[in-house]
Amino acid sequence: MAERMDKEAHATVRTRGNGKTIVIRIVVLVILAAAASFGYVLWKQLSKVESTDDAQIDATLHPISARISGHVVQVMVQDDQFVKAGDVLVQLDRKDYEVALAEAKADLAEAEATAQSSKTDVPIMSVTSASSLSSARSGNQDALAGVAAAQQQLAAARARFSSAQANVRVADANYSKAAQDVARYKMLVEKEEISKQQYDQAVATAEAARATLDAQRAGVIEAQENISGAEKAVEQAQARVSQAQASVESAMTGPQLVKVREAKAKSDEAKVEEQKALLQQAELNLEYTTIVAPIDGIVGKRNVSNGKNISAGEELMAIIPQDNIWVTANFKETQLRQMKVGQPVTIKVDAYDREYKGRVLMIAGASGARFSLLPPENATGNYVKVVQRIPVRIAFDPGQNNDHLLRPGMSVVPTVRVQ
Repeated sequence: MAERMDKEAHATVRTRGNGKTIVIRIVVLVILAAAASFGYVLWKQLSKVESTDDAQIDATLHPISARISGHVVQVMVQDDQFVKAGDVLVQLDRKDYEVALAEAKADLAEAEATAQSSKTDVPIMSVTSASSLSSARSGNQDALAGVAAAQQQLAAARARFSSAQANVRVADANYSKAAQDVARYKMLVEKEEISKQQYDQAVATAEAARATLDAQRAGVIEAQENISGAEKAVEQAQARVSQAQASVESAMTGPQLVKVREAKAKSDEAKVEEQKALLQQAELNLEYTTIVAPIDGIVGKRNVSNGKNISAGEELMAIIPQDNIWVTANFKETQLRQMKVGQPVTIKVDAYDREYKGRVLMIAGASGARFSLLPPENATGNYVKVVQRIPVRIAFDPGQNNDHLLRPGMSVVPTVRVQ
């Protein structure tokens, strides 16, 4: 009986041990199945994201430089001071540029007066030129008419001279005949062959012929003087014609002179525009003496102080923006297979215990090594393949940085959901 009871006890214990083993196995199987399921789910979730710790916050630093040279009167800001767009950063001495502005205004006024005078002279000179040309042509015609009249007078004087010479020859012949008659009658009267009365009549006729001859000779002299006067008149008329023709030629240059004056007026108008540009530049230079902040941000890299003489283009400080910032993440090239623009990103900032939301903005066109100063160039003999990193720009969603806690250069860990 005792042996039987021991066998039954051992069988009961063995049965209970087998049952516990089965339960333990079932529990282990359930745990393994749950772990496998969790691992699969976790793998699926992790396969949908890509993350990297090679990332930092970036921003475009706005350098502040002088656009003109000048003497610094006052620096209004300090390093790490927050400024708003339009706040005065540096004030330069204005006196030299105020003088230059006043001079530019005076030069512009003078140029405008000159241009107005030239513009007024153009129509006056045009009318004067036309009137002078008409008057010169009329004077030329009058001079030509005077030459014709003088030539007619000369021809008439020469005709009268010819007639006077003919009359002298006739009078000379008459006088010769009368003188011969007087000599013949004198002999006859001495012989008393004719009466004394006939002789006296012959003497009177000779004296009359002599007087007529003298008168005709005087007429010839007068005709010669008339010819000389007429020739002088012709010469004077021809001189007036030459003078009138010179006046016409001079008057005909009037249109060219008008064109020259018009060109001068246009040149003066261009001078006005030039002076306006110089005035505008002088106004800008005076405005540039006050250097203001172009954007909201924090002042950094300040290297200007009161009393310093600065030159145009010299960098005075930089403005670090607080709103226009982004993340530059250097992902491995193997992580870009499913990464696309617009995918959501969770950004964990090392400096703060919080996460920010963003989106992939763009993927760089080349690896970061290609943008370095000395890009690597692997030799053929010792080539070692190295996984390259591609810069990816990630933009913060609107409203994520309203507290302006983020700073360029901070390290972040972005996680991109690629599926």
